[in-house]
Amino acid sequence: MNRSIIVSRYARSLVKYVGESGNGAQVCAEAEALLKVLASVPDLRRMTTAADDVVSPADRIILLEGALGNRMTPELGHFLSLLNQNGRMTLLEDILRVFVEMYFREQGIRRARLTVVTEPSDQLLERLRALVRQTTGCDARIMVTVDPSLVGGFVFDLDDYLLDASIKRQLEKIREQFIERNRRIV
Repeated sequence: MNRSIIVSRYARSLVKYVGESGNGAQVCAEAEALLKVLASVPDLRRMTTAADDVVSPADRIILLEGALGNRMTPELGHFLSLLNQNGRMTLLEDILRVFVEMYFREQGIRRARLTVVTEPSDQLLERLRALVRQTTGCDARIMVTVDPSLVGGFVFDLDDYLLDASIKRQLEKIREQFIERNRRIV
């Protein structure tokens, strides 16, 4: 069967499962934390999601629970056991990633990324959330990235919408205009 179909079916079933239990926000937060840990610790990823039996199936769940600080919700624990039992641990990262996206979509939450020169104020973030809510009707979950190379301004990315109001980009545009003018002169 097609890998993407399997991934989406498992993710959809987890969304439905946490919807019935009412613990979706917690499971989603744990899924995001697990994705970060797996991305930052390659050995853990290899031991828990490899097709070969580097680690016994029972120990895989214990390792993943330990990665979350030994505080995993029962829903996620049961789901990981199901994946383990069905031999689908190689798909874990993809399933969790798709689950998070599906859960956000179902809850009316959109992901946004704000890149700024310095840490923004809470007031600015709340104004951006209100603007997104007003224009799209959805709540925004804004991830902030600090990038001093922007010189000033900001870059706001929401799904397919990108607003680049950075000084760096404006300087690049001016540079491109000078280059184009010089080509016409020569």
